Amino acid sequence: MGRDGHDQVVIVGAGPAGLAVAGRLRHAGLDYHIIEKTGHVADRWNHHYDRLHLHTVKRLSHLPHLEFPADYPTYVSRDELVAYFEDYARHFSIQPEFDTEVTSVRRHDDGGWELVTNRGQRIAERVVIATGVNQRPNIPHWRGQEAFRGTVTHSIGYRNPQPFLGRKTLVIGMGNTGAEIALDLAEHGVPTWISVRGPVNIVPRDLNGRPVQETGRILARLPFGIGEWIGAQVQSLYFGDLSKYGLKRSRKPPAVQLRETGKTPVIDIGTIRAIKEGRITVIDEVARFTEQGVVTITGETLEIDRVILATGYHSCLADLIEQMDRFLDPRGYPLSPIGTGYHAGLYFVGFDNYKLGGILGTIYNDSETVVSAIRSNHPPVPG
Repeated sequence: MGRDGHDQVVIVGAGPAGLAVAGRLRHAGLDYHIIEKTGHVADRWNHHYDRLHLHTVKRLSHLPHLEFPADYPTYVSRDELVAYFEDYARHFSIQPEFDTEVTSVRRHDDGGWELVTNRGQRIAERVVIATGVNQRPNIPHWRGQEAFRGTVTHSIGYRNPQPFLGRKTLVIGMGNTGAEIALDLAEHGVPTWISVRGPVNIVPRDLNGRPVQETGRILARLPFGIGEWIGAQVQSLYFGDLSKYGLKRSRKPPAVQLRETGKTPVIDIGTIRAIKEGRITVIDEVARFTEQGVVTITGETLEIDRVILATGYHSCLADLIEQMDRFLDPRGYPLSPIGTGYHAGLYFVGFDNYKLGGILGTIYNDSETVVSAIRSNHPPVPG
């Protein structure tokens, strides 16, 4: 405990970001308290769709101080990842206070931070926010949607194609989630369309048997943008001209897009082939709904039975933390892993995705930055 019985460090969230921070703190011999609103570590990963595998290679996707088991494949499955997170918690004796939801974080009179939860209040000298970017589904609304006779659901509720068999299904949004759900549907014979709002960057997961993530890390070290140019040429040669299938190519190379916007390129594992084979049909942005389906911005009419929204999430940090809007970028993510000014004493892990390592690589790096900052003002706990 810190001064006056206050916690020295409280971690909010026991997903992979919270586990990474807790593991590093435990490894360094530092005390902490971790709070989790659900009843399990990494609960959200338990509810991702069945076919999910990491798009990043296992050697670059593990948490600090504990690698994946040697028999895990290059691209770890959802179930394997969940088992690993549970093993990680056991290995470092991470015991969250479960079923405890933090509803607000605000300055305390003595300069620390007050956390209001459904079980009361806690005061902490330092708070690590590890709640993740997927707190609340982003659910757009279209004109005429109320009259639509089919169903509209967010991708957060998608598990597998079974409920969609024999139903004409539209996926709205072609990020990695939308592309993979569309592929999952098409591979099971579901008539599938995907609505793409604008230009996209698409890269193969593997090229000539080598993970593109590893190749990208090598290219990123080349000077004068040479690596970015090579990456763009490989992308063009591998997929060819996709405009005739309704896909517009982004003018920014994948690495530039990621660095400047934080938007991850689509990592293709078969969706483009399904599009070329006609098993997935690309349509423009949806303008409005009708009773039987949708109308695109170009006036194309499509009759469908089911709609899946792969439209992303909100981090909700501004709703959680006092005056947080002053420390957010345009996407609603923290400006830095380490809070400054009014937000000194707050730390953020798992929000910056402007790097090639994916979210788990980001978590690995950000947790190191944060724990190093905490250690510089935080002596180890004896014994």
